[in-house]
Amino acid sequence: MPLGTLDRSPPPFFRQGLPALTQLVLCAALAVLLMVADRRFAIVRPLRAAVATLMLPVVQTLNAPSRAADNAGDYLRGLQAAQAAEHAARQALVRQAAEMARAQQLAAENTKLRALLALAPATPVPTLAAQVLYESPDAFTRKLMLDRGARQGVQLGSPVIDERGVLGQVTQVYPLSSEVTLLVDKNAAVAVLNTRTQQRHLAYGAWPGAAMELRFVAANADVREGDALITSGIDGVFPAGLAVGRIAQIDRQADTGFARIVLAPAAPPDAVRQVLVLQPLSALLPPVAASAAEAAASGAASGAAP
Repeated sequence: MPLGTLDRSPPPFFRQGLPALTQLVLCAALAVLLMVADRRFAIVRPLRAAVATLMLPVVQTLNAPSRAADNAGDYLRGLQAAQAAEHAARQALVRQAAEMARAQQLAAENTKLRALLALAPATPVPTLAAQVLYESPDAFTRKLMLDRGARQGVQLGSPVIDERGVLGQVTQVYPLSSEVTLLVDKNAAVAVLNTRTQQRHLAYGAWPGAAMELRFVAANADVREGDALITSGIDGVFPAGLAVGRIAQIDRQADTGFARIVLAPAAPPDAVRQVLVLQPLSALLPPVAASAAEAAASGAASGAAP
């Protein structure tokens, strides 16, 4: 058969439509049109919502193994944390039980010793709950105002404490409020006792800052960092045994013969809201001793007043 008689056109199976470039341009234009229409008229939103609704069970089914693994890991981690917390709580209970037993034993021994020495038991001091109204805006003093005054039974020189220890002393009493000079004030002072050495000292406020200091302590005195200081009770104002602070820093100055001792207060005054106002010990002392204690409290109050 001559070659010229052959049909050179492709069979219908291999016939193509529009050129590829034309198809690309048409598809791109259609995509842009659909995006603009969806943006302006939200015509595809129902379709998208229907597809998302139909695919949700499939997505949840595919994510189920991952969620199960995450939940199992969270459960195991939570179980380990709970077991560790339970173990720590049990250890704390054991320590508290031992401390309580020792405290009860010491209390019993104290009662026996007082009975042997014919000493009177410690007299409980009446207390009055109060709330802090505000702190004095004076930058050179550290004072608080309480919402209790003379009408509620607050007396001049009354000690003020919170759950951590001594905060200060009432230095001004008004009918419905009272002013407390904090122990960290530069004019405050309190008689303290070192629980380790049983030595008595005087603690003063150290301005500026929120610290205290022991003054007139010999450079070779037996004091250590970390020693706990409590009220000695010999001033007739503060009951004995209240926490005052701990020795934070000791600078032994051999040239002056005295050591500079900085105390960290047991009850930092910042952010305190509720306090207890104690009745001064002078109200429970005999008349002669009470007069002397009241004079000392008045002198301390006048010295702490600006």
